[in-house]
Amino acid sequence: MSQSNPAQVRPLHPWQVVLGGICGLVLTIGLARFAYTPMLPALQQQTGLSDAAAGALAAVNYAGYIAGALVAAWMDDVHWRHRFYSMGLWMALLTTAAMALSNWLPSWMLWRFLGGLCGATGMLLGSGLVLGWLMRQGRRPELGIFFMGIGLGIVVTALGVLALSRLWSSWSDQWLAFAALGLVFFVPAWRWRPPVPPASGLTAAAQGMPPISRRWMWTLALSYFAAGWGFVISATFTVTIVEREPALASHGPWVWALVGLAAMPAVFVWDLVARRVGDIRALLFAYGLQTVAIVLPALSGSLAAALGAALGYGATFIGIVSLTLALVGRRAPSNPGKAMARLTLSYGAAQMLAPMVAGAMAQASGSFKGALWLTALVMLIGMALLATLPEEA
Repeated sequence: MSQSNPAQVRPLHPWQVVLGGICGLVLTIGLARFAYTPMLPALQQQTGLSDAAAGALAAVNYAGYIAGALVAAWMDDVHWRHRFYSMGLWMALLTTAAMALSNWLPSWMLWRFLGGLCGATGMLLGSGLVLGWLMRQGRRPELGIFFMGIGLGIVVTALGVLALSRLWSSWSDQWLAFAALGLVFFVPAWRWRPPVPPASGLTAAAQGMPPISRRWMWTLALSYFAAGWGFVISATFTVTIVEREPALASHGPWVWALVGLAAMPAVFVWDLVARRVGDIRALLFAYGLQTVAIVLPALSGSLAAALGAALGYGATFIGIVSLTLALVGRRAPSNPGKAMARLTLSYGAAQMLAPMVAGAMAQASGSFKGALWLTALVMLIGMALLATLPEEA
C-alpha cells in the first residue's frame, strides 16, 4: 500500500466512506451528466441549439461513459483505479465550468465527452472502491445507500436550475454557478475517498456457483441494451418534453426534481421486491413500470401524465441498474467487474444511439411522441428477452 495516499493517514468511518461516495456520484453523475437535462431548455432558447444537436450532445456524453467503462474494465492496478477515480472528481468540476466558456458545438462535445468519462469513474470505480472497503471492514456489502447519490444528483440539478435561473438569466452564468456548487460536494468526496485496497487474492464469494452460459449473458446484455434506451430518452428529454406543453411551461425543473426524489429510495424497494419474487421477476416488473412511464407523455400532455411519468421513471431506472449489475456480479464471483463492464457497454451503446435517433425524430416531426412510442417498443422487446431467462444461470 502506498503510504502517500492521504486517505490512508487517518481512519475512516463507514458513514464517511459512504457519504463521500454519495457526494462523488452527485459530482460525476449529477453535475457532469444530469445538469444538462434541466439546462437544455435554456440552452436551446438562448443559443439556438437544435433538437438533433441536443441529442448528439447527449450521445457524445455516453460515448465518454463507454470509453471510461472500457478503461475501468482493463485497469487492474488498484492504485491506478484510485487515481482515475480521484481524477474524475476534479474533471467533473472542470467540465461543468467549461460548458460556460463558449457555445461552439465542437467544444461542447468535448466537454460532454469528458463529463461522460467522469460518470464512469463515479459509477464504476467509485462503487467498486466503496464496496471493497465495506467488505474489508466486515460490513454488509450493499450499495443501496451509495446509489442514492444518483437521485440526489438529479434533485440538486433540478432545484439548482430553479434557484440559479432566478439569480442569473444567462445560461453561461448558470453553468459557472453549478461548478461553484460542486465544490460543496467535492470536499467530502475527496477527503473521504476509500483508501487504496491492499493487494490480495480474490475472496471466495460463491463456491459452487455454475458458470454463466454465453446465451444467458448475451440475452441479459440485449435486454440491458433496451433498458439503456429507455433510461436515456427520459434522462435527456424529460424537461424539454414538459416545457413544450403549453399548459406545463415552467414546470419542467419541478418534474425533474420529482424524478430524483422518486429515485432516492428506489434501490431499497427493488432489493426487497427481488428478495420476495427473485431478480428476474423484479426486473420484469421494473421494465414494465418504466414502459408505462415512458408512454404517459405520449398519451397525454397533462400535468398528471407528466408527474406520473416522472415518478415511474425515477422509481425504476436506478433499480434496473442495481438489480442487473448485482445479478451478473453474483453469477461471476471470480471476476464480477469484467462481467459488469460487458453489461455496461451494452447499456452505454443504447445511450449513444437512442438520443440521436430521438432528437432526429423530434426535429423531423416537431414532437417527441414518435420517439416515446419507439422507446416503449424497445423496452417491450427487452422484457420479452428477459422473460426467457431462468432465475439461475
